[in-house]
Amino acid sequence: MNFQTARTYTYLSIAAAIITIALKTGAYFLTGSVGLLSDALESIVNVVTALAAFWALSFAATPADEDHPFGHNKAEYFSSGLESVLIIVTAIGIVAIAWPKLFAPQPLDRVSLGLLLSAIATAINGWVAWILLRAGRRLRSITLRADAHHLLSDVWTSVGVAVGIFLANLTGWSILDPLIAIGVAVHILLTGVRLLRETAAGLLDTSLPPADRDRIASIFSVYEREGIHFHALRTRVSGSRGFVSFHILVPGEWTIQRGHDLCERVEQEIVDALPGTNVIAHMEPLEDPKSWSDLELDRTLPS
Repeated sequence: MNFQTARTYTYLSIAAAIITIALKTGAYFLTGSVGLLSDALESIVNVVTALAAFWALSFAATPADEDHPFGHNKAEYFSSGLESVLIIVTAIGIVAIAWPKLFAPQPLDRVSLGLLLSAIATAINGWVAWILLRAGRRLRSITLRADAHHLLSDVWTSVGVAVGIFLANLTGWSILDPLIAIGVAVHILLTGVRLLRETAAGLLDTSLPPADRDRIASIFSVYEREGIHFHALRTRVSGSRGFVSFHILVPGEWTIQRGHDLCERVEQEIVDALPGTNVIAHMEPLEDPKSWSDLELDRTLPS
């Protein structure tokens, strides 16, 4: 299996979700814990979001066409948006299930076996989340990062639930089970809100991260020492791809071929530094007064 594409990792996520649902559902039936029931419900969401991630990454990989000349990369944001909303809904659902138990706590059964099943499911989710997070950063995929953060929130849910069940069984305070479930629900709610904000930022065409813009500036600086000037730098992120455009100011006596070669060279250096980036350069003569006024104005604007 080729793990060089983001879509391939969704198979791992789907398989892990199905296995953990079975384990957590079994743990709930063994113990009767509302915390473990909440944990199992979140794992069902994991399956839905993993399938959504597979669709989004499949669609995002579709080549550009006449109606979508910049590709279909933004499809990833539909998946991450769905995932963030489902995380929030799951958190609310956990509170709704746990709240009545605060006023009518019930003793738990077969706690040791239930916790063992939960621990196995938690270990699987933690391992898969670590793999997806690394792959998401390497492949610059918001979908994989969203899936990884969701699994990590699931890990924290499971840990919190396990602690609550253990303490409830140890002390006889059955109320700890729903209390811990509510506390963990608040934690994953914050995760969902943070992910939703990241998705919204992507749909609004945010610029490349500062570190990437610094790489572009360092490439420009080499040529600026040779008397070449740059302005109108604009960057944006669309899913796993980045887009960069800028103007190059060159001496008017240069031939078109020489200016073209320079543009090609600068564009390629940016692509080499930022793989998966689409770069467009526009050439202008240094002697054009408008170019200089644009250059001065551009220095006051963000990229």
